[in-house]
Amino acid sequence: MAIEVRAASVFDDVAAVVGPKRPDANVCFCLSYRLTSSKENLSLRGPARGERVRELCAEDPAPGVIAYDGDEPVGWAAVHPRADTSFATNRRIPHLDDLDVWSLWCVRVRPGHRKQGISHHLIAGAVAFAREHGAPMVEAYPVDNGGERVDLTMAYVGTRAAFERAGFTKAADTTSVLNGFPRIIMRLDLR
Repeated sequence: MAIEVRAASVFDDVAAVVGPKRPDANVCFCLSYRLTSSKENLSLRGPARGERVRELCAEDPAPGVIAYDGDEPVGWAAVHPRADTSFATNRRIPHLDDLDVWSLWCVRVRPGHRKQGISHHLIAGAVAFAREHGAPMVEAYPVDNGGERVDLTMAYVGTRAAFERAGFTKAADTTSVLNGFPRIIMRLDLR
């Protein structure tokens, strides 16, 4: 298996990984943190969510990266300048400084492709993508689960161990809790 990670500029590939099975479903579609306005997030229903993601895929930079096994999209990582996300105003995850950091908030691997190391490729690919676009620092908000199992529906934020393996270090605690585990801020300096 040769995994290649590329910019998420092909909507159909993004939809294959994070889109709903039914186009009228009101699933996240990885917009919850990407949009700066909770009002916009709540107003997008059914197919409108997919159309908003289609618009984001056409922008530069793209809304994240996709991992491919050959031509098949097998994973997704959301990474973008924090200023263009809800993390810009999130009260539970504090700003540590005024650096124009990029946020990496979602890592998802498709069923049937999990436990093959694809998440590691996604994190590395997201970091490379941010670096290519001039990011001075990448920040992630994983759970600090101490090796305990994280419910699959909440595992999208990643774990402290996964980000440590990618060279990130803990920068701060947060008041955010997911699946009973505290979320922390982890950073990787790209300067």
